Amino acid sequence: MTLPDCLLPTEGWGRVTLHITRPQAGKKWTDTGRLHDERGLKDRPPGETRPVPLPPELVALWRESIDTFGTADDGRLFFNERGGIAASGTYDRVWHEARELAFLPDLVASPLAARPYDLRHSALSTWLNAGVDPTEVAERAGNSVEVLMTRYAKCLYGRQEIANQRIEQLLHEYA
Repeated sequence: MTLPDCLLPTEGWGRVTLHITRPQAGKKWTDTGRLHDERGLKDRPPGETRPVPLPPELVALWRESIDTFGTADDGRLFFNERGGIAASGTYDRVWHEARELAFLPDLVASPLAARPYDLRHSALSTWLNAGVDPTEVAERAGNSVEVLMTRYAKCLYGRQEIANQRIEQLLHEYA
């Protein structure tokens, strides 16, 4: 993500427009001999972009990060100490440290949010549980509704009681 691709207002929702991906494959496995190859967005025609809404809390965090650390020379918001692309191992290490600080021991021992990518599953499940239309969730995620419902629609931790109450309420309406 680069600063020119971001709309980060002082209040409210923002947006980032995604243009490319830079998956880490390793020097031996890329066409360029670098750790990361630049590619288009998955399952999209070359050159197509995808706007992604950013909730106010994330906008505030990104603005704070920019104020504190600035951007890389090419405008990227997130970078390592030399201005390069942060390694996936760094994300993984920080994720596990943060997870241990945030979760109670029984949840740390569980598979809940075991990888940074699980945030995507959690976000999409949260939006569905909030009642956001599946077509809107799929569009924000850059997936089809079919992929959304088969891969990402999961129950959230602790939501079973809320689901039971809603079902009970509906059943009482029919009684």
